[in-house]
Amino acid sequence: MVSGIVAGRLALVTGAGSGIGRAACQVLSREGAIVVAADKNYDAAMETIKTHTALASGKNDADHMAVELDVSNSTAVRNLLTTIMQQYKAPPTIVVNSAGITRDNWLLKLSEEDYDSVLNTNLKGTFLVMQTFSKAMSEAGLPGSIVNLSSIVGKYGNMGQTNYAASKAGVVGMTQSAAQELGKFNIRVNAILPGFIETPMVKTVPEKVVQGIMKMVPLGRLGSPTELAEVIAFLSSDKSSFMTGASIDVTGGY
Repeated sequence: MVSGIVAGRLALVTGAGSGIGRAACQVLSREGAIVVAADKNYDAAMETIKTHTALASGKNDADHMAVELDVSNSTAVRNLLTTIMQQYKAPPTIVVNSAGITRDNWLLKLSEEDYDSVLNTNLKGTFLVMQTFSKAMSEAGLPGSIVNLSSIVGKYGNMGQTNYAASKAGVVGMTQSAAQELGKFNIRVNAILPGFIETPMVKTVPEKVVQGIMKMVPLGRLGSPTELAEVIAFLSSDKSSFMTGASIDVTGGY
């Protein structure tokens, strides 16, 4: 008998090859979910399943699945749904939109290409995955939970990140609107706004900048991906059954 707060549920996690996405796969599988780990980098998604998820769940990693996915490509997203339906005979009822990229530059120097690529992955990608999989859930008559990863930068902005901040602010607005539309299907949609978390994305930030950020975090440290994943698991479970349209800061007080 599998125990855990999401026992027996099928979960799709995008951006599953590293950082918060990888940690979400670990914690959801530990809590009893079967996990589909999707990432643009297939090898990284497979690494998540083989090394992290199977160990966390104590299950054979054959239960879980790693897939290559470009979230900004609508055909790829639809094809993924088909693949999952063939494999599991049902759509996932937990969807975690964690795929995200940065292409930082000053507003006056930011290229249109870098603006578009960030919005296409972070905002359009979240939209495409949410639209495709909420439709599948509603047609199957299944209640579900969608968790979208925004960022505290979407609330307060950040120098050098006009494109990223815009994409993440958009995720919050989209989450709130989708929650209002999907409530009648008993599909909940919530957003998490991480602060500065120890991920590959933050590792590219110069050390001097990180030290400056630390001074603005009352808890005095970076967060760990697992700390985010625990909140994702809570929002994915019935423990948060009356929460939808919420945006939760997980920032150490930043």
